[in-house]
Order: sequence, then structure tokens, then C-alpha cells
Amino acid sequence: MIEITGIRLNNPTILAAGVMGTTGASLARIAWEGAGAVVTKSIGPEPKGGHSNPSMIDLGYGFLNAMGLPNPSYPDFSGEIEIAKKEADVPVIASIFGGNAQEFAIVADGLVDAGPDAFELNVSCPHAQGYGASIGCDACAVEEITAAVCDITELPVWVKLTPNVTDIVSIGKAAQRGGADAVVAINTVRGMAIDIHSGYPVLGNRFGGLSGRAIKPVAIKCVYDLYAALDIPIIGVGGISTWEDAVEMMMAGASAVQIGSAVHDGPGIFQTVADGIESFMSSGGYRDTSDIVGLAHRRA
Repeated sequence: MIEITGIRLNNPTILAAGVMGTTGASLARIAWEGAGAVVTKSIGPEPKGGHSNPSMIDLGYGFLNAMGLPNPSYPDFSGEIEIAKKEADVPVIASIFGGNAQEFAIVADGLVDAGPDAFELNVSCPHAQGYGASIGCDACAVEEITAAVCDITELPVWVKLTPNVTDIVSIGKAAQRGGADAVVAINTVRGMAIDIHSGYPVLGNRFGGLSGRAIKPVAIKCVYDLYAALDIPIIGVGGISTWEDAVEMMMAGASAVQIGSAVHDGPGIFQTVADGIESFMSSGGYRDTSDIVGLAHRRA
């Protein structure tokens, strides 16, 4: 059992936003498979159809996707959070997005009654013009958005950061100044693939975000830098597919880890990773996860 931003988790694994998070039933399924908490698909102020297909491809060393934040809008999604809360028996985190601070606040306020345990602010999606990383690259905007959501809720507020910036630490500090209870690092890395036989870009949106094993070293470095600079917890995400990956991320400074692309190999990944972390700590003589969080900083 761990506690992060006042939320108690049976283990440090969390379903990342955007994967198996579109319905209450799918969120509950992941919880039953051993996840310590689950995060919904990102929900916005208006219904959004997303980008045209192909919207996701397997590159072999990671996934490239450009979904475009498809969602039914917060009024039509609140029932799914209620279902997840009733059936999942783990904390349910609502991932939300908007085009500005006011829209973020409206979405958060509209979902509060559904009973999420926390909000995760998506200021990091790399392929939705006017949303996500389009505003998450601006430290002032991140601080304003975070403060606006914190003003309308007593629930913990997590801010998911983009790696597609020159200095992720400055964005993390902006979230902290805005009142964030934690930051989540990282979202996908901006990328593109081209079909050499036709000459066309593969994705319908031309470019998208790279996830999976290929981005783990990027995520580890971002978490390491954020841990050294921030006073709030960091939740690490990016390329975690084994318990060894999770331990590495925690030694960089993550208090918990999110898993996304690796769910492609089966939802049992959460229990496998959680069991591996526990066995590692037991065999290494560690008392609890706090002994390994940030260990690489103390050994450097």
C-alpha cells in the first residue's frame, strides 16, 4: 500500500490516460487485473471526433498515435466515472483537457459530482491543435490552468507534462506554483512515419506521438530532473513494460508509475509489475517503496 497526494493505492502501478479508459467497464477491468489506480481517457468541454485513420501504428520499437483527443464531452462521460467508481474498487483519476484555464475549470467542475479521486490535467497531448502541448509548452499557461482547477476543487490535481519542450523542469515548476499536488511525466514524444512505397505519411494526421519502450530513456531523464527540482511527487510514465522498468523509474524519482502501451501485451501487466516490485524490495532488504524512490540521486 502506498499513498500519493492523499490517495491510497494497493500498489504503485496506474493505468495511463488514453488506454482502456473510455468506459467505466474497461476501467474496472484494468482494476481487476491488479492496477493500483486507473486514469480515464482525456475528457474535454465539447464532443470531439478526433483525427482520421490511420490513427495508430506499431513501429516494432514503440507505437505512434494521433488520436486527436476524441471524447463525448464531460456531460456524457460523467456516468462512466460513476460506473468505474462503483465497480473498480481502486482510485479513479479523471484526465481532462481544455483550450484555456476557463475550459479546464468548467470540465473539472462538471465532473466533480461523478466522484473522481483526483484530476489529471492534460497539457501534453502532442497532436491536437489548440489543446495539450499547444498550451503545455507555455509555463504561464500551465500555472494559470493549474490554479484555475485548484480553485474549484478540493480534490488532488495532477499535471501531465509534455517532453516536447526545451526545459521540462520550468513547466513542472509552473505547475507546482499553480498549486499542483503532483506532476505526471511524460506524455508521448512528437514523431512521424512515412510509407516509402507511396511517399505518404502513415498517420492520417501526418504526425503524432511516440510511446512505448523507445521513449523510456527520455522519460527516465525527465523524471530524474523533475525530482531534483520539485517539492511535489512525480508519477513516472513512458516505456514501462516490466517491473525492472518500474523500479528504474522509481529510482529516478517517481513515487508511482503509469503503464500505457504495454497494456497491448495483456492487462495482466499491472499485477506482474506490482509483484516484481514487491519481490525486488523484499530481496533487496528495502522496507517500502520510499526507500527506492529517488535512490539514484542519493547514489550519484
